[in-house]
Amino acid sequence: ATVLSLGCQNAQIPILEDAINKRDAQFSKPLVILEQQQSKSEQHFIEDAVKQTFLGLIEANKTKRAPAPLNKLTLGLECGGSDGFSGISANPALGHVSDMLVALGASTVLAEFPELNGVEQELLNRCESKENAKKFATLMQTYAKRAEEVGSGFENNPSPGNIKDGLITDAMKSAGAAKKGGTSTITDVLDYTEPVTKKGLNLLCTPGNDVESTTGLAGSGCTIICFTTGLGTPTGNPIAPTIKIASNTQLSERMADIIDFNTGGIIEATATIESKGEELLEYIIAVASGEKIPNAVRLGQDDFIPWKRGISL
Repeated sequence: ATVLSLGCQNAQIPILEDAINKRDAQFSKPLVILEQQQSKSEQHFIEDAVKQTFLGLIEANKTKRAPAPLNKLTLGLECGGSDGFSGISANPALGHVSDMLVALGASTVLAEFPELNGVEQELLNRCESKENAKKFATLMQTYAKRAEEVGSGFENNPSPGNIKDGLITDAMKSAGAAKKGGTSTITDVLDYTEPVTKKGLNLLCTPGNDVESTTGLAGSGCTIICFTTGLGTPTGNPIAPTIKIASNTQLSERMADIIDFNTGGIIEATATIESKGEELLEYIIAVASGEKIPNAVRLGQDDFIPWKRGISL
């Protein structure tokens, strides 16, 4: 269940309602729209918003868990603070999870288009249809052009931390980042927050910026987000539980308060990509079932930044 209270100006309300109707004509979740310009006072407006929110939460709390097949999952695939190990441990392990879920009929979503620069041809070859391949190429080219117009470019995507830990070019970073998507056929290509409607691996156009990207993944309908990292980052999401996956054991031990799952055994030759992928899938199922609470949820790391189409890499 979803409860949402919004403070809007009168002119914004039809725009919001039209957008909701286009996404879901049968939308029936609790939604309260409050007009700030029509309120008696700021205090009255805030009191009304708090009251309506708690009334909605009472209804939402009546929702009961029920058994569901794994094909109901929509898994977001994200990385941030990547290091030289990410592309050979955490990312391919998550890619194996993606392949297993796709085989089971679920949906997975690979985001961060600036971090796919240099591996476009491989992804184009995996697109299920020419329409998807054309849409992916168009979105990438448009994004790259806008970056160049303001004096930037995808080649500026590696952060100082990435470079320090061995990812010295955008192509190197992209080769590792793309492994989160496994080897499955790409069934759909989506623009930012465009809803996921197809089973299989989806590509979603988002920036590489962690929070703008995870916000887009949740907006497109991801129910859980898996976030790989080699350097560590506290990013979470207020809607989709975010699982933090370390590429190396040192990080997992140093930042145990935010890391949920360690793939360092792949580097240490005590585990394989497949074995860690299978372990990770079991952890994801436990999170989806409410048996495990990711650290980002436990710590209240509810990050939310919509991408406003400015140049964010």
